[in-house]
Amino acid sequence: MAAYLQWRRFVFFDRETVREPAGPDGTGAKPFALPPGIAVCDSGRGSLVFGDILRGIWFLPRSLQLSSFQAYKLRVTHLYQLKQHSILVSIGEDEEGINPLVKVWNLEKRDGGNPLCTRIFPAIPGNKPTVVSCLTVHENLNFMAIGFADGSVVLTKGDITRDRHSKTQILHEGSYPVTGLAFRQSGKTTHLFVVTTENIQSYMLSVKDYPHLELDTHGCGLRCSSISDPSQDLQFIVAGNECVYLYQPDERGPCFAFEGQKLIVHWYRGYLIIVSKDRKTSPKSEFSGNEARNSDKQVLNIYDLCNKFIAYSSVFDDIVDVLAEWGSLYVLTRDGKIHVLQEKDTQTKLEACKFMLFRKNLFEMAINLAKSHHLDSDGLSEIFRQYGDHLYNKGNHDGAIQQYIRTIGKLEPSYVIRKFLDAQRIHNLTAYLQMLHLQSLANADHTTLLLNCYTKLKDSSKLEEFIKTSESEVHFDVETAIKVLRQAGYYSHAVYLAEKHEHHEWYLKIQLEDIKNYQEALHYIGKLPFEQAESNMKRYGKILMHHVPNETTELLKVLCTDYRPSGVNEGPGMLEGKKANSEEFIPVFANNSRELKAFLEHMTEVQTDSPQGVYDTLLELRLQNWAHEQDEQIKEKLHNEALTLLKSGRFKTVFDKALVLCQMHNFKDGVLYLYEQGKLFQQIMHYHMQNEQYKKVIEVCELYGDQEACLWEQALGYFARKEENCKEYIAAVLKHIENKNLMPPLLVVQTLAHNSTATLSVIKDYLVNKLQKQSRQIEQDEQRIQKYREETTRIRLEIEELKASPRIFQKTKCSICTSALELPSVHFLCGHSFHQHCFESYSESDSECPTCMPENRKVMDMIRAQEQKRDLHDQFQHQLKCSNDGFSVVADYFGRGVFNKLTLITDLPSGKTATTIEGGLQRELLMHTKRST
Repeated sequence: MAAYLQWRRFVFFDRETVREPAGPDGTGAKPFALPPGIAVCDSGRGSLVFGDILRGIWFLPRSLQLSSFQAYKLRVTHLYQLKQHSILVSIGEDEEGINPLVKVWNLEKRDGGNPLCTRIFPAIPGNKPTVVSCLTVHENLNFMAIGFADGSVVLTKGDITRDRHSKTQILHEGSYPVTGLAFRQSGKTTHLFVVTTENIQSYMLSVKDYPHLELDTHGCGLRCSSISDPSQDLQFIVAGNECVYLYQPDERGPCFAFEGQKLIVHWYRGYLIIVSKDRKTSPKSEFSGNEARNSDKQVLNIYDLCNKFIAYSSVFDDIVDVLAEWGSLYVLTRDGKIHVLQEKDTQTKLEACKFMLFRKNLFEMAINLAKSHHLDSDGLSEIFRQYGDHLYNKGNHDGAIQQYIRTIGKLEPSYVIRKFLDAQRIHNLTAYLQMLHLQSLANADHTTLLLNCYTKLKDSSKLEEFIKTSESEVHFDVETAIKVLRQAGYYSHAVYLAEKHEHHEWYLKIQLEDIKNYQEALHYIGKLPFEQAESNMKRYGKILMHHVPNETTELLKVLCTDYRPSGVNEGPGMLEGKKANSEEFIPVFANNSRELKAFLEHMTEVQTDSPQGVYDTLLELRLQNWAHEQDEQIKEKLHNEALTLLKSGRFKTVFDKALVLCQMHNFKDGVLYLYEQGKLFQQIMHYHMQNEQYKKVIEVCELYGDQEACLWEQALGYFARKEENCKEYIAAVLKHIENKNLMPPLLVVQTLAHNSTATLSVIKDYLVNKLQKQSRQIEQDEQRIQKYREETTRIRLEIEELKASPRIFQKTKCSICTSALELPSVHFLCGHSFHQHCFESYSESDSECPTCMPENRKVMDMIRAQEQKRDLHDQFQHQLKCSNDGFSVVADYFGRGVFNKLTLITDLPSGKTATTIEGGLQRELLMHTKRST
């Protein structure tokens, strides 16, 4: 039982008297006055509704413009205004005697200016007339209950606005007057609370036969009961003189010790409103005790049952009723005045009470008050902070941390953390940091601090619980947690986090550097996706190769051929295998040549298109093994392997590199093979010369001399410089030089003059043969010269004859068609004759003989070329002397082909024409045209 005297009092409402609107002249408004004779009242649908003893029902809207209509002929005794419908139910009398009538009014429809009365029926339980004591209507318009002074309750079920669709029956009969009725709707279940002066009962209306239950054996006076809102679970409130009781449909709830004679009870927005007699004058309450209240002072208290304080308390003179409308409470007094109680806004209420509550350390009440008034989270957080500070200063660190936890998300965490950094308060700090992580508001520093707290406390169970949360519940920075755990030596926990959250680098780093579990690290890499497996093998391959070489080599073979993560089930949906660049992993085998050779040989066998670096490294490795091997049989095998690799055709693009490797390791067969492949015939011969292999020198000349003739010359010079007896080899060389005419005889003699062992007999046959050939050539040249001289003499005579003697044309046939020559005809001095039409058809020029023209043009072209060359030479010399940049002149003429053996002439020299050039050589053309007359 709550003690009323211990409840705090606040002033959460402002009291004012309702006044009429100010007049046009601005004079002060006088208090609004109700019409006289008000007996009952209610509110809803934007109006205060009054019923008087003079037959009328009054409506007072917010504009304070009163309106009324005559509802009964004598008086109005009860009113009930529905809150969700514009329906007003009234009970009154139209004639003398006990004959109450129920009228249902539709306020939205009019009948002659008045609300439409949709139903009228007498309020009599059975056939015995009795006084109506109370009235209630269900908001769904399907139930209406009327209580009577004889203890009866009449229930109307169905549409209460129509006679045809409703049924009236007596629900309750008793010996004590009914003082209160209330419907309670919970889902589809409807209850009716019935309270008399001596007991309280509840009826279940949603079940047939309406079962009922007696809740208590004491009751209350008229208007001393009400139904709460959902904040109090729709409990039925009954106010007795000593206590206020709350009831559920099946049991009694809490009670509150509010002493005093209760006159009126209402529920308003979570507040319980009680009007009671002032304690200074409190005569005994009677059921009909209106006469006893006529001159008494009355106290109106507004209680907050949840937070257990009095929100407002004030004294009034003879209250008629308390109504709620337009967000305010209206207190009607017997003198006709209306007093309005306006609730203050939440911020104002909190500011008004905060100082007092905080000063008296009533933080729990402040928190409850703030919550009930829906204070925002920032305001609540500030109260929690002050409450936490209060508890912290009192030394209650456990309680303080609980309040600080409630500030998470609003209060800066560093404010709390600084207070609990002491080692003795590490448990409190741990609790705060845990909650900070659970709300996903922790940063990396908070994670570090929390893990350090766990490690300092050596609380492994809490540590495991923290890190082994499911994937969707991770509330911390995983990488930071791994770092802290690793630093604290909790390697297994760090590895667990790294593996679970796929921090592969951290997992491998801890396994390899801290735990030294190389086998497990290698197995872990084999389960990673291709890209990550590739990058981690590049990073940690050398360490793994040093400690587990065989397993590492096998993994690299798979990685570079057809890699699929281990543990992936094979099937149609399996990912296609990927392969890495094997050349990039060669540095991993820095100190493991045996494994490197196995890896490279595997790659060349399985993957013939391996990168060039793989073949280069394999060649170098085989040459090294061959060079250092002492066993002849093994050395021969290695020799064949290296040579086979060279002949595989994989070194065409890196010829120089392969050659350098063979030379470094003195691999002669490889060097000669590469020389041959690169067509370096002189290098092959020089190689044999350095090794004084004379026969090999001759063989090289015979094999490649046709491709590179200078080999014979170099061979001759080589043998000529030898002091040994090389006559046999010199003779072979000279024979080939003679056959191919590769060197002048004089140069041969000069070359052999350096050899002290070579005598004249060595070159005797060569010189004789050479002289004989030259003699024969001289004879041939002299005969050709003589022939040219005779031809020149003949041509000159012919020219002279053409110039001095007439030319007789005796041709009888056309030189083109060989038909008999007919007029008109064309004759040339060269002796050829043509039909005019044949000449015109085949001739390219009117001045040249078609038959002689090809030969004449050859001659003319030779003359032009000689003439042009002469002019180009003169012009070239002139420009070379006058130019400042002689090199550019030479380059220009090179580009034009002046210095080539064959020069093409496209432009004639300036100052000369074709007529001038051909003037001395052009033949005269004689054309006779005979026409028949």
